[in-house]
Parts: sequence; C-alpha cells; structure tokens
Amino acid sequence: MKYLRNIWLIAGRERKILLKNPIYMCCMLVFPILTLLFFTTMLDEGVPQELPVGVVDLDNTSTSRALVRRLDGFQNSQVVAHYASVAEARHAMQENEIYGFLYFPKGTTDNLLSARRPKVSFYYSNISLAAGSMVMKDLKTVATLGSAAVGQATMRAKGFTPQQIQTFLQPVRIDLHQVANPWSNYNIYLSTVFVPGVMMLFMFLISAYSLGMELKFDRGKEWIAKADGNIVVAILGKFLPQALIFLVLIFFYEFYIYHVLHFAHEGGWGAIVLLAVLEVFASIGFGIFIFGLMPSLRMSMSICSLWGVLGFSLAGSAFPMMGMDAPIQALTWLFPLRHYYMLYQITVFNDFPLIDSWFHLVALVGFTLLPWFVIHKIKNAMLTYVYIP
Repeated sequence: MKYLRNIWLIAGRERKILLKNPIYMCCMLVFPILTLLFFTTMLDEGVPQELPVGVVDLDNTSTSRALVRRLDGFQNSQVVAHYASVAEARHAMQENEIYGFLYFPKGTTDNLLSARRPKVSFYYSNISLAAGSMVMKDLKTVATLGSAAVGQATMRAKGFTPQQIQTFLQPVRIDLHQVANPWSNYNIYLSTVFVPGVMMLFMFLISAYSLGMELKFDRGKEWIAKADGNIVVAILGKFLPQALIFLVLIFFYEFYIYHVLHFAHEGGWGAIVLLAVLEVFASIGFGIFIFGLMPSLRMSMSICSLWGVLGFSLAGSAFPMMGMDAPIQALTWLFPLRHYYMLYQITVFNDFPLIDSWFHLVALVGFTLLPWFVIHKIKNAMLTYVYIP
C-alpha cells in the first residue's frame, strides 16, 4: 500500500510538470495528431491518380492517336502535353513537369502493319518510386496494346474465333486476389507504419527528455526522495501519466483509421489493443534504457532520434528485409518499429495466430523490460551527477 501511495504522489507531481511545460503536450498530443492527419489525408485517394505524362508522336496516325487516347484514359496517367522531340520531353521530365513520356517514331504504324517490328519507346522518372512504377505500368501497357490490336485485326480477317484470338494474345490469364487490401490502397500500407513510427519517436524522445530535465534542474534528489529511495517506484510513478496519455493517443489513432477510415483489420480488436499496449510500453522502456546507458539529456535524445529515424528504413515496410544485406538484416531486430510492423502484419492485417509472431511479441516485451538493467545507474545519476550542458 505504501508503494502504491508513493506511485500516486509521484504521478501527481509528474502531472503538474506535464501541464507546466508546453513541450510535453505539443510532443505527446499536438504533433502526433497533426502527423496522423497529414499522412492519412495526403493518401486519402488510396493510390496516386492522373499522374502527368507526355507524348512524342512523330508518326501522327490514327493508330498512334488511338493509343494516346488509351493512355489518357487510364486512371493513373493523364496526358498533359505533346512534344515535338525527345529532347523537349526529356527536358520537361527533368523539370518535374511530367513523370514520363511515350515516343512514337515516324513510320511506326506502317512498320506495325507490315510486321517489321517497330520500336515504340517510353521513358519514365523513378525518383518517386510510387509514381514511377505506376507510370511505367501504364506506358508499358499502351506499348503492348499496339501490337495486340494489329494482331487481333489480322487474326479476325483470317477467320479466327474470338476465343482463339484471346487464347493467342493472352495464353495465361492472371486471376489476382490481393489479401485484405484488394484496392491496392497505399494509405493502408503506409499510414499503418509511418504514423506509429512517428509516435514511437516522440515516445522515445519524451521519455529521455523527462529524465534529463530532472537532472538539468536538479530535481532528481527530490524525485527519488518521494519514492523513499526506491527507484522502481520512482520510475513507475513518473511514467504512469505519460503512459496513460500515449495510450489514449494510440487508441484514438486506431479508432480513427479502423473505424472512421475503415482500414483492413482482419485480426480484430483484441490484437489491435494488445499491439497498442506493447507499442507504448516498449517505446517508453526503450527511451528510459537509452537515458540509463548515457545519463545525458543531449546524448540520450540524440540516440533516440537516430534510432527512431532509422526504424523507418529498417522496419521492412518500404524495402523488404529479405532484400537487405545480412548485417543490416541482423540490425533490424534492434528496432522496436520492426517488431511492431511484423506484429501488425501477422496478427492484425492477415489475422494469423499470435503464436506465429511470438518472437516479435517477446521482443517488444523485452524492450519494455530494458530499464530494469539500468535503473540503478539512473538512480546514481540523479543523486550524484552534475548536469553538463
């Protein structure tokens, strides 16, 4: 009972500190909510649409114009300009006016009708991976449709049935079924890892910052005294209000994306709540651990910032972990965001059993318990260290 009373008293002390310093509320509520709204509204259409492309049509026949109209009719591409030469189109692409262009050399239709295999070229910019890949797909499809149209007309003139023509032009038909996200919605893929990643970054920073401020303003001795010298009680009381605020923030985020935006969550709310709790506790635990390793406000926040930013690259959402070099693959296990992302993919997105992701579950629990190895060093820092800017 005494320990619970001390935890409650220290939690009240921390609540006053949180209300007095606006940095806490900005980093714990304002900035994370702005991040949530930024990412989800930026990708609200699901996939980029009507990406600007150009055409260099030196052939200028009914066949080439028909292919240009087909390109303009695709959902992802919009023909915004015609250029007189490849040099002009390439300059426009370098100026970021278009993402790609289609080039019909003179005599394309004549060579196509006489089966002389004309060369139809397309160029695209891959600076933006999403836009580049989508434009490339549309340009490649249009280039393929030209030969398919001529082949279809020729076979129809020779008396082939529609079924025979279809079999010849498309011998293998792809029956595509995308699990949980049949719309290829980029918002579902990206916002579910970028937004939690930013929130974890803020949790890292606030955890280290709050301990560093105790050292900076020489409040550490008074903080430890309120816990009767018990550093475990001091840590629990100090981070109880922060954990509750972050839990409310994460639950709001999950309610917003799953209930309001209707993101796929095949695993159900049990897995979602478990993931939220693990995310908050693991992030706070990691921030405390980093400060315990190096009890310096500046150094601990720098390491937390570095770890949080690197987590976006090593989580495996933008670039698969299997494609990384072996040493980098080993490093990915040291980032909480990687385990969060895998737990989300396995249990929430795909509704696989929790046992299939037991290692990532244990890893997040391990991040939560990391402060246990440095709590005595934190206590020693609060009682004896002198703050050095």
